[in-house]
Amino acid sequence: MKAELTIRGRSLGGIYTSVFVPELGLMFDAGVALRGHIGAKAICISHGHVDHIGALPAFLGMRGLFGQRESITVYCPKAIEKSLAEGLRAFELMQTFDFNVKIVGLSPGDEVNISKRRKLRAFRTYHPVASLGYVVYEPIQKLKPEFMGLPGTELKRLRLAGDDIFHHHERRYFAYVTDTLPEVLKHEPWLSDVEQLMLECTFLDERKTVKDARRGGHIHLDELLPWLRRLRNKRIHLIHFSQLYSPNDIRKILKTRYDASDGPEVVPLLPTLDEDWWH
Repeated sequence: MKAELTIRGRSLGGIYTSVFVPELGLMFDAGVALRGHIGAKAICISHGHVDHIGALPAFLGMRGLFGQRESITVYCPKAIEKSLAEGLRAFELMQTFDFNVKIVGLSPGDEVNISKRRKLRAFRTYHPVASLGYVVYEPIQKLKPEFMGLPGTELKRLRLAGDDIFHHHERRYFAYVTDTLPEVLKHEPWLSDVEQLMLECTFLDERKTVKDARRGGHIHLDELLPWLRRLRNKRIHLIHFSQLYSPNDIRKILKTRYDASDGPEVVPLLPTLDEDWWH
């Protein structure tokens, strides 16, 4: 897989969030139906709030319009699996069109194969409703030093005998974490080792307090900054900014409050122009 990932999408707290990573074939959340996401092979829903799931019927309908006939899988928290399936069935009946979708409910720790080499794992996030984060990773086995140099026949014999001759590692390509309290970084410390981390940061300054952010199950930059300075990610994509801030506000605040030399590269997911914020 390419070292770099392409990030496409839009995210505005309370209004819409949807992100597509073409190299992974995955779309994350469906709060807005975007034509550029049509190539997604599966959709990962973080939780059932409308700004993250409300445009799913429109997106599935769009797939049909553009001739996407292959079945698509929607992963979601187990708690909303039944409701989501029933809701989509109602839309199918109204428009007499089969979405050709499979709904799979996941619990924290559940894993699924998304390709021959890559896996998707769900983990708990901290929001007032049932919610999940997702990580895409590749399991890697490396021969332990004490077994290096042995012939293949001997290695095979040891494996068949039950000897653990490998170190087991994960190459974590991408993690999607929204909407949540910052406690997720404490309870899932491995998030620091994900190459590219997408993380919500709804509030950025005194216009909302940390208490306000926590009440809604969101992250405030005041709480995130100490974490940023010790995370080891190659790049952190911030999303889900409040409507209180324009794209230019966000750029200026982040430039003022975060010094990239102190930690990972931080990239906000923003439109190019302020006037595109609401469109």
